[in-house]
Amino acid sequence: MNNADKLALLNQSTNNYLLKTLDISFTELGDDYLVAKMPVNERVYQPDRVLHGGATFALAETVGSVASYIFSKNEEQIVRGIEMSGNHLRSVSSGFVYARAESIHKGRTTQIWQIRVTDDDDKLVSLIKLTTITLPKK
Repeated sequence: MNNADKLALLNQSTNNYLLKTLDISFTELGDDYLVAKMPVNERVYQPDRVLHGGATFALAETVGSVASYIFSKNEEQIVRGIEMSGNHLRSVSSGFVYARAESIHKGRTTQIWQIRVTDDDDKLVSLIKLTTITLPKK
């Protein structure tokens, strides 16, 4: 299956839940990274009409966890986020934000991902680190 087909399958399989609420979609898949985007609008605003940090973290955990699952190449396992930290560097009030997850460490049990969240002008909005754990399905 090529990357375009994988992206289509990802977007189809996640058409519910939080991803649907936040309108998150996967846009690019490479050999060692995954990109997702999310619109910045009233669904993800803080009271002063800028992107909420919690929505940014939801986007980052989504793209990092899905990347961890894809690159583990083991359908008999599940992935869970176990720790996240990040810095918000810039406000965004419209357009889209893009989260690119790249692996820092791909262990058998734990994985560490760096997620760069950027705006439409490719300016860094947030820099986030996510640690995931891979567990056997029950």
